[in-house]
Amino acid sequence: MIDLKSLTIEKAHASLKNKEFTAVELAQAYLKVIEEKNPEINAYLEVYDDVLEQAEIADKKFADGSATLMTGIPTAIKDNILIKSRIVSAGSKILGNYRAAYDATAIKYLKGVGAVFLGRTNMDEFAMGSSTQTSAYGVTKNPVDLSRVPGGSSGGSAAALASNMALAALGTETCGSVREPSAFCGLVGLKPTYGAVSREGIIAMGNSLDQVSPFGKCVRDTEIIFNLTSKYDEEDSTSVPESLRITQSKINSKKIGVPWHLFKEGVDRDVLENFKESIEKLKKLGYEIVDIELPHAKYSLAAYYIIMPAEVSTNLSRFDGIRYGHSAKGVDLMEVYKKSRGEGFGREARRRIILGTYVLSHGYYDAYYNKAVKIREKIKEEVMEVLQKVDYILTPTVPITAFKLGEKMDDPVAMYLCDIFSAPANLSGVPSLALPSGLSKEGLPFSIQFMASHFREDLLFEVGKEFEKAK
Repeated sequence: MIDLKSLTIEKAHASLKNKEFTAVELAQAYLKVIEEKNPEINAYLEVYDDVLEQAEIADKKFADGSATLMTGIPTAIKDNILIKSRIVSAGSKILGNYRAAYDATAIKYLKGVGAVFLGRTNMDEFAMGSSTQTSAYGVTKNPVDLSRVPGGSSGGSAAALASNMALAALGTETCGSVREPSAFCGLVGLKPTYGAVSREGIIAMGNSLDQVSPFGKCVRDTEIIFNLTSKYDEEDSTSVPESLRITQSKINSKKIGVPWHLFKEGVDRDVLENFKESIEKLKKLGYEIVDIELPHAKYSLAAYYIIMPAEVSTNLSRFDGIRYGHSAKGVDLMEVYKKSRGEGFGREARRRIILGTYVLSHGYYDAYYNKAVKIREKIKEEVMEVLQKVDYILTPTVPITAFKLGEKMDDPVAMYLCDIFSAPANLSGVPSLALPSGLSKEGLPFSIQFMASHFREDLLFEVGKEFEKAK
C-alpha cells in the first residue's frame, strides 16, 4: 500500500528507483483515489485513457537509467494547457470538443522526462474567476471542506493535489490563479517571473500577465517543476533568453519588507493574526522585518481589472464560430458570430469581454486603458525600487480564508477583491511564492506570500524551505 498522503516528488523518485513500487503501481494508486473522490470534488474534467501506458514508458526509463526526478510522477494539468490530440476546453462550452494540434512547451519538457499525465483539471472559464465556479462543467469543491471553494482559476489542479488525486500539478497565473487556490487548499504555489516559463501552448487570457505556474505539496516540489520548465523558448516572444536573465545580487538574503499600509482594511482579523505570527516565526529564523511603502500598490487591482479585460476582449475575439470551437447556425455571418459567442461563452467571460471592449473603445482608451498602463509602470518601478533595499516583500496571500460555495457569485467586485495581494506581482512581473502558514479554528488553511526580484525564484525557495522546516 503506497502512502500517498506523505509522498513528495523526491520520496516517490527514491521509491521508484529502489523498486519499492513501479510507476504503473503508483499511477494505479492515484487512479483509484480519483475514482473514489472525483465524482464529488469534480477536480478532473477528464481522466486520460493512456495513464498506465505512460507509466509503463516511465518504468522503462528507470530500467535503462535515464529517469530523472519527474519521471513517472502522476501530474494533473489545467484545462487551458495544450496536450497534443487531447481535448482542451479552457472550462468553456465554446471549446468543448476542441483537440490540441500540438503540445505546450511546458508539456514537451514534462513528456521528455516521462512525467505521467493523469488528466485535465477544471478551471474558471478561460481562467476568469477566483473560485472555479464559472466553469461550464460544474463547480469544483475544496477537499479541505467540501462546502467551500478551492479558489481559482486553477482550482481543479489545486483540488486534485490537495486530495491526493495527483502528486504534482500545473496551473496558470494571470492574477493569483495559482497562489489563491494554493492558499485555500493548503498548498505551495509559485508564480514565476514573467518570461521565465514559456507561454507557448497555453490558451491566452491576458498575454502580458499569463504565466504557467506549478503547484506542490511542499516548496521542493514546486522548485523541481519550475527548474524543469524554466527555459528559453524561441517559440514564445515573451520568453527571456538565458543571457538576459540577470539576477540582482543578494543583499543579505535576510531582509523582509512588509507594506503594513495595505492591510488597514479588508483583511480578516484571523488572517492578520496568522500573518503576525508568521512574522514572529521569521524573526526567530534570523530574518529582519522592515516597514516598506508601496504607495501606488493600492491601485494595482483597479489597473489589473482594466488591462486584463482589454487583453481578454482581444484574445477571445478569435472564438467566433467560424474557424474552430462551438458554431451556431445563422442566416448571415453576424448572426453566426452572435449566436456562437452568446451560446459558447458564460456570464463571467461575457462580462469581461464587454468591459474590455468598452475600455478599448474610441473616447475611453486614453481615459481608462492608457491610464492603467501608466499606473502599472509606476507599480513596477516601486516594487523594483523596494527590492533594491530588501530581499523579499511579504503579505498574506489572500485577505480571507476559503469562502462558501455560491458566496460572492452575485457580487463580482467582492470576488475580484480576493486578488488584492496578488496583483502587484503580476503587474510588475516579479516572482511570488505562496506558502501554508497554519490553520484557522475551523481547520481552514492560512497562507503567506513572498515576492522577490525578477529571476530570483532561488531566493523564494530558500526562504520557503526555511519557513516550512520551522513549523
